[in-house]
Amino acid sequence: MNADAHLNLDAIRMAELKRAMGGFATGVTIVATSHGGADYGMTCNSFNTVSLDPPLVLWSVRKQSASRAAFTGSSGYTVSVLGSHQQALAERFTHGAPTERFDGVGTTRLPTGRVRLDDAVSWFDCTLEQVVGAGDHDVLIGRVIAFAAGAGEPLVYVHGGFTAPLRAASREVATASGRPVRR
Repeated sequence: MNADAHLNLDAIRMAELKRAMGGFATGVTIVATSHGGADYGMTCNSFNTVSLDPPLVLWSVRKQSASRAAFTGSSGYTVSVLGSHQQALAERFTHGAPTERFDGVGTTRLPTGRVRLDDAVSWFDCTLEQVVGAGDHDVLIGRVIAFAAGAGEPLVYVHGGFTAPLRAASREVATASGRPVRR
């Protein structure tokens, strides 16, 4: 097998891997930090809980990201969980100058100096505890120092697109015997 054929197979396998991983539905967030006198923000769907005691969360940033140095060089970050009505906001924070993404967006500056998005389903203000290199990404582990939960349905990302969570009209499902079972 020549080198070009090997590269093609790797590209095909990478596309298949990405498609397989896309079957896992995630929430959609905007992560933000303040660094060097400027606010940086980006859309993120890798946010997750690590621990409740102590309260730790994580997310990952591409090592090639224009905002990476701001996030890894700051003292912390905020995570704003987007609602199902905020798809346009999620798309806005995926491109353009990182420091201009907040223009015209409702935010609140927290006592830490970081911003959170107004109208988010929930938000977390975190101190940066650890940065762990993992392949082509860095994993940023943060300690939650402030948070709030609001109302509304979260925005979901799955199979390369945005959606809202599906809610069953009824909590009853039929079993193989045909008898309904309440979940």
